[in-house]
Amino acid sequence: MRHFYALRDNKSPFRYAAKSVPDQSKIWPDSGHTTSAKPSVTAVKPQENRVQYFKPLDRAPYRSASSTTAHGMIRFLCTLMWVSAACLFPHAASAQEGTVKAQHGDWQVVCKDPPPGAKSEVCALVQSVTAEDKDNIGLTVYFQIFSNGTRVLRVFAPLGILLPPGLGLKIDDKDVGHAPFLRCHTFACYAQVVVEDPLVEQLKNGKTAIFIIFQAEEAGIGIPISLAGFKEALAKLK
Repeated sequence: MRHFYALRDNKSPFRYAAKSVPDQSKIWPDSGHTTSAKPSVTAVKPQENRVQYFKPLDRAPYRSASSTTAHGMIRFLCTLMWVSAACLFPHAASAQEGTVKAQHGDWQVVCKDPPPGAKSEVCALVQSVTAEDKDNIGLTVYFQIFSNGTRVLRVFAPLGILLPPGLGLKIDDKDVGHAPFLRCHTFACYAQVVVEDPLVEQLKNGKTAIFIIFQAEEAGIGIPISLAGFKEALAKLK
């Protein structure tokens, strides 16, 4: 089995969040419903990142896929959005779907109505991309702040990927760490991490985050996520 990141100790800010978040089966907190469908997303503008090739730690090479065109992204997201209301609101027939409140750079601020007993709406930063050359390869990235102040990054990856290598992260070509995949649903598998101060600063000040997934042991795919607008969008969650 090939692993592609050396930062797997407690010093890595990209650490597994299984014991840090109240309910791992929920995308949105305090909703009272578990996840049974795909997350709510809206296509964002394409990025300019191009294909790169590199070998991490003298191990298996992986390719950094260029970001999608708008047309390719829409194809990738059409089925994802088909059940978006069911994900955030299982009673989708009578509930309002999550709403895009703002867009900052390549990040959207997506919110839903307050859960029962709460006063504030629930919001997250969202970005979705798919590979320019393979529209079945892509990611949906959520960044959310829970009511207890815990900051969580949840990344949805396509079905069919290898789970043991986990999900890797680089920011501006610097290794951040890796996290295991937590669960697979009928539409995607996801990893979730607690985001601590050092990683927040990297996300705010960086240009590109590359998430690495493996479809085969001998080669992985690095998918670039633009960090343009992340700092401004994050300010809207506070």
